[in-house]
Amino acid sequence: MANSTFFLILFRFLLLLLVQVLIFNKLNYFGFINPMVYLLFLYWYPIKENRALFIFLSFLLGLCVDIFSDTMAVNAAATATIAYARPTLMRSIFGVNYEFQSFKINNSTKAQQFTFLALLIVLHHAVYFALERFDLTEMGVVLKKTLVVGLASLILCILFSELFSTKKE
Repeated sequence: MANSTFFLILFRFLLLLLVQVLIFNKLNYFGFINPMVYLLFLYWYPIKENRALFIFLSFLLGLCVDIFSDTMAVNAAATATIAYARPTLMRSIFGVNYEFQSFKINNSTKAQQFTFLALLIVLHHAVYFALERFDLTEMGVVLKKTLVVGLASLILCILFSELFSTKKE
């Protein structure tokens, strides 16, 4: 891993952690909508970097959010699960392009990028809210919160992603 890549990953890790715990954890729209923008770390992490390090950093990011949110390692479990499932999701969305060594998410279509981000968020939220409730009788609440909070998170993540993307003019 090159020094510039390492510092970029570290910067994104710290920035998304701070934005999540200082801003978005304080917001509660309608009493239960709390967007999770720190998931952009899972979206932006370089594809061909060390997978074990990625899973560890994702777990650490989720654990840090849990510490500041007092959510008993639910974020850590959900982010580690999504970090583990990320290559499978990428293979199913990007197809054979994912296998190329030079593949980058920015080189794919907007529809593929949107689908990948949406799947990351929905799967994370499904795991998160299922672990949070941990009761089969609460599946309606889990589904409702997954969809509503997932939509809010998706909108904000798309806005942040477009804001900080490098446009090729």
